[in-house]
Amino acid sequence: MDFGTWPRLFVVDVEGNGSQPPDLVEVAAIPVEHGSPVPSSARSVLLRPPHPITPFATRVHRITNQDVASAPAWEQVGPKVHAELEGVWIAAHAAHVDYGVLLRHMPTWQPAGVIDTLRLARATYPKAAGYSLDALVELTGIDLTTVPGQRHRAGFDAHATALLLLNLAAHYDTWDALTAAAVPPGMPGAPLLATPDSEEQTLW
Repeated sequence: MDFGTWPRLFVVDVEGNGSQPPDLVEVAAIPVEHGSPVPSSARSVLLRPPHPITPFATRVHRITNQDVASAPAWEQVGPKVHAELEGVWIAAHAAHVDYGVLLRHMPTWQPAGVIDTLRLARATYPKAAGYSLDALVELTGIDLTTVPGQRHRAGFDAHATALLLLNLAAHYDTWDALTAAAVPPGMPGAPLLATPDSEEQTLW
């Protein structure tokens, strides 16, 4: 794989408040350049949602209502996030969750394409015992000891997903081969005649 052929790409992760549909409480994006994540250029922001964070959601990502009490509302940071992610490729694990939540918050947003590392992992390791981010990190032997933060926080998960993406990408010769396996049907970057993927995921 020649990483020099890759277009501009951000690996993204979002955390929600537990409502359905979820309000955002954290958004992170880490760029991938020349085959490596670039932590120094990563963006991560806590948000004050319009509805309180549920106790269940707090147990998952450990973000409390007190943590976000003085955080900006989406309306304050949304335009900047929109500008950063407009026209670029994004990647995420179970990408239709992150893409769907971001699109609901940015209805006019048009990324160049969406890579799903869950879909890519299934194509790359069809006999894996599990496809959660944790299971795939263990399967591939990715070292997360130097990744700042903690699991289920957006910045950590985006960085871990970026490392997973690069591990999986090494199994493909070209960007086109990678995206053919990784872009879910019906999402930006997919073949025009594709149909939507109905796999269900949840966001807490």
